[in-house]
Amino acid sequence: MSVYVTKSFMPPKEEYIKYIERIYNNGILTNQGPNVRELSDKLSGYLGVDNFHYVSNGTVALQLALSALDIDGGDVITTPFSYVATTSSILWQRCNPVFVDIEPNNFTIDAAKIESAITPNTRAIMPVHVFGYACDVDAIQKIADKHNLKVIYDGAHAFGARYQGKSLLSYGDISTCSFHATKLFHTVEGGACIVRDAAVSNRLDLQKRFGHNGDNHLALGINAKNSEFHAAMGLANFPYIDHIISERRRASMCYDYALSGCVGRPRAQAGLEYNYAYYPVVFRDESELLRVFGALNRLDIYPRRYFYPSLNNLSYVPGANACPISTDIASRIACLPLYVGMPDATINQIASVVKQNVR
Repeated sequence: MSVYVTKSFMPPKEEYIKYIERIYNNGILTNQGPNVRELSDKLSGYLGVDNFHYVSNGTVALQLALSALDIDGGDVITTPFSYVATTSSILWQRCNPVFVDIEPNNFTIDAAKIESAITPNTRAIMPVHVFGYACDVDAIQKIADKHNLKVIYDGAHAFGARYQGKSLLSYGDISTCSFHATKLFHTVEGGACIVRDAAVSNRLDLQKRFGHNGDNHLALGINAKNSEFHAAMGLANFPYIDHIISERRRASMCYDYALSGCVGRPRAQAGLEYNYAYYPVVFRDESELLRVFGALNRLDIYPRRYFYPSLNNLSYVPGANACPISTDIASRIACLPLYVGMPDATINQIASVVKQNVR
């Protein structure tokens, strides 16, 4: 049987069907129906946040965040080490991404390098909590306050992580999240915005549903709503969040033991309650990574390169500056398979192959 980098958690079928039956009984498929409202309330409570918006995916969540904060042009400082959606959302909103290199311990944006990238054209900072590790939120907020900039955190990997005693998604003017099927908590497709300011939250709520209330057209908007069917999967998965994180912790600890001293690993910050979103490993160079991939692929095991290439090297981002640390890490980092129910024997097999193919 093939082993992929992740396997979506699936709740018991009867629990999902219970919420599907609600849809069939009331005939409401979308437009903020009861499943969406219930899921939003439950996730808001679980995270301990206000102004929670369940939307169609994590990419549109970033676009909504920029729009709701009136970032409709200018420069947005961001990281080159992320999934392409981070940069795409900036470009899609007709802004210019300005890349700041990452720090080498947990691969988040290097806060010490942000201020030198600020110009009169800078409008916002969009860091990423890469792999669920926390950005230096205190330093970033201090810089933003000094220069009157907005902070939007791409928290696609941050669900369930806590920092300094509260959800990692509670920082910044807006934090976004992804509930894509590959994430530890998923709704098949989906995302969220968590908004600090109530007025901005109201604006985002209007923009996510075409910009109108009934016949009163009040603002430019898009359709970023999610459906009752997607929310049904979220409601069925919700009771298992702690179990999912616990299982991923178990598998990660098994990897830790089997791979001790063999590969590089990110370093979690003090005060971070990690969510075990991924299991990234850093090889000595790209040739070592490719050798390990070849050996695993021959066994029908498929890790994945997260994230390659470094986004400052994208051909359609003109004038991007060099980011040597990100470019180096992106060439030799990968995520090993990690999912609920992963057998220890599979983990040990993967670790054995890794150890046989590294220097």
